[in-house]
Amino acid sequence: MEMTFRWFGSGFDTVTLKQIRQIPGVTGVITTLYDTKPGEVWTREKIHALKEEVEASGLHISGIESVNIHDAIKTGSSERDQYIDNYIETLRNLGEEGIHLVCYNFMPVFDWTRTELARVRPDGSTVLAYTQKAIDELNPEEMFKSIEGSANGAILPGWEPERMAIIKDLFEQYKDIDEEKLFENLKYFLERIMPVCDEYDINMAIHPDDPAWSVFGLPRIIINLENIQRMMKMVDNPHNGVTFCAGSYGTNRANDLPHMIRSLKGRIHFAHVRNLKFHSDDNFEEAAHLSSDGDFDMYEIMKALYDIGFEGPIRPDHGRMIWDEVAMPGYGLYDRALGATYLNGLWEAIDKSNKAK
Repeated sequence: MEMTFRWFGSGFDTVTLKQIRQIPGVTGVITTLYDTKPGEVWTREKIHALKEEVEASGLHISGIESVNIHDAIKTGSSERDQYIDNYIETLRNLGEEGIHLVCYNFMPVFDWTRTELARVRPDGSTVLAYTQKAIDELNPEEMFKSIEGSANGAILPGWEPERMAIIKDLFEQYKDIDEEKLFENLKYFLERIMPVCDEYDINMAIHPDDPAWSVFGLPRIIINLENIQRMMKMVDNPHNGVTFCAGSYGTNRANDLPHMIRSLKGRIHFAHVRNLKFHSDDNFEEAAHLSSDGDFDMYEIMKALYDIGFEGPIRPDHGRMIWDEVAMPGYGLYDRALGATYLNGLWEAIDKSNKAK
């Protein structure tokens, strides 16, 4: 595996490439053109400039997260072919620049949902958190306003102000879209893009829905092993794979994370590893990566990835806000750097134990 770090780009991220370069064991970044809109073509010139900037720091681009998918594709509207053509052109430009991994999601309206961006934990750190009770009492049109003040001035991925400004219209677009229709539209999209993925050896790694159940009545499909296997079977191509996000799949406590990893051998192209602390099945907060700080056995998660021979990029996922850092919630430097070194330590221990047998 390769340890990486998510970076939103100059002008958007409080964390610098220089700082990332100093995290022991981190050799690549997972990045994006953060100022592009869903459906917009990523030009080769912009991709090349981003690549040069990263490489000048002594790192390299290990993958893209995300090339966002336009709602016309997800809803299957009459405009979807135009936007899929744009997506194919973006993939071609990425391939020409030697980038072979794209993480994306197929979530309606909200890319992810949290009800708190700065829940205070007993140690004084703050974390992202979710309670179903808060969702049930909230009008979705007020969702953005409810968290905007806790974003530390950052533009949150999937929660861009211009997108939230048309949230009522977005819900209208999805009013007739159920899980079956969403699966059909995902299949159509994947069938269209697989030829260019084959041509440029680009792994498409779908990110799970977060949390792994319906929110505000919107359909969610990438939520468990059964649905992932359905997705892979309906477009049976090795480039059609998954981002295994422990924190997202783990929101549903019925999901056996190590078992899921072992069942997806060969189709996990990217991994996000983080920990959650549950207060009930639908009330959880994000924790430090250390196993004892949450409810996940991080050793077993990393061991499962090791056992399947996972060689792709992995990154520490959402971190706590610690040591008075002010940054995009979940994406500060300090706690994610601690997480990277912890995960590297687990991997090293597993590797040494395996070789000693």
